[in-house]
Amino acid sequence: MSGQRQKRPLRLPLQWRLTLWYLLTLGVILALFAAFLYVQLRHTLLSQLDTSLQLVASQAVINVDRDGTRLAFQNVENQPNSGRPLSDDVVIYLTAVDGTIWDRSGSMAGVPVSPPFQPGFTTFTSGDDEWRVFLQEVRADNVTGWLQIIGNMDPISDTLDRLLTLMLLGGPLALLLAGVGGYFLAARALQPIDQMTQTAQAISASDLNQRIGYQGPADAVGRLAQTFDTMLDRLQTAFERERRFTGDAAHELRTPLAALKGRIDVTLSQPRRPDIYVETLQEMEGQVDRLVRLSSDLLFMARLEQGQTGRQLELIDLPDFLAALADQVRPLAAAKAITITETIPDGLQLQGDMDLLIRLFLNLLDNAVKYTPDNGRVAISAVQQKSELHVMITDSGPGIAAEHLPHLFERFYRAEDARSRLAAAGGGAGLGLAIAYEIARAHGGCLQVASPPGQGATFTAVFPQHHPGGKGPVETLEQNTP
Repeated sequence: MSGQRQKRPLRLPLQWRLTLWYLLTLGVILALFAAFLYVQLRHTLLSQLDTSLQLVASQAVINVDRDGTRLAFQNVENQPNSGRPLSDDVVIYLTAVDGTIWDRSGSMAGVPVSPPFQPGFTTFTSGDDEWRVFLQEVRADNVTGWLQIIGNMDPISDTLDRLLTLMLLGGPLALLLAGVGGYFLAARALQPIDQMTQTAQAISASDLNQRIGYQGPADAVGRLAQTFDTMLDRLQTAFERERRFTGDAAHELRTPLAALKGRIDVTLSQPRRPDIYVETLQEMEGQVDRLVRLSSDLLFMARLEQGQTGRQLELIDLPDFLAALADQVRPLAAAKAITITETIPDGLQLQGDMDLLIRLFLNLLDNAVKYTPDNGRVAISAVQQKSELHVMITDSGPGIAAEHLPHLFERFYRAEDARSRLAAAGGGAGLGLAIAYEIARAHGGCLQVASPPGQGATFTAVFPQHHPGGKGPVETLEQNTP
């Protein structure tokens, strides 16, 4: 019925399938080898019999002579009644051309004369017996006859039958032993996969600490186990980062909301003068602005990571561009008597989205001015190194502790040291450097930071440089979008 779910076909476990495939392959190999051995042994035994028949024929021809109108064996010792035949393993017939028996030698009884065949080796069957015949023409004093050397093929058949019996008995036994060994080896080979399955079943969003810890050789299964552990490391890092991001975002949103709630409760607790209401609304407006900025930054980062910022690429003259940005932050620097210097060689160009690059460098310059003490200095420089363009912004602030450097570009991360305390009054939510980092990545570059203890900090934006006639940041910008 159409409404019934289709049943999946039953499939054997991988361990059994590997064992069966192994047995099938081994069975085919054994069958081919047995057939080859059987054919080769039959050919060898038949060749030996043919050689022996030829030797007997060579000896018998010497003793053939004319006896009246027919041929006969002239050596008395080899006559049938002498008891000393030419060979105990064969029967020799001396016949006329029409098949009439002239003479006979050999101790075996009941051996039939072969039908008329062509000279050479032939095989014929009489009753249940099979015979091998070597037929040779003989002539003596113008009398012509046929010499038939007939050998019994029963020893060959018996040998081949015994071999076939051994194969039929030993083949299944060998396959049985091979199946047991193959199952054991398959179980050992698949043990890391079983461990991976158990580890995957034990993993949950709240517990990502499980690992396989494979210690075997670096074969395909070993590489799979190591890749699985590496994937778990990345997943754990991503989950922890997302949990931290969720907690930090909730904290950042809760602070202005709690301030708004508190001001509203206090204001509504009793009637107040109009100027108090105005002052309260102005304070609330500041908190709302903070919420708007935070929400905008979060939305911008999400769209930036998904490549949905609608970038407009253009070729930017770097000296004029950075000089204009420096002029925008000079009023803030002048309030703290901070000197801003620019060292940018002429002719440097950067291809990218101007709006995104403005935001990147304004974030870096704003941080540099914010964390530089009064009468300090901020330096802007740029240099081209091979196929990369490096733009450095250096401040003379207190620097950043080494343990904070790996986390500076994480969302909502703020180092709790002298650098952050200098901006405690006006510190942001910790998204500025994260946004700058994502903008640099979107342009195919990266953002780096170096801070010798007590010697300020240097932020370096690295971009791939454009080369006429080749791929530059235009292509890289789209290819490196997460």
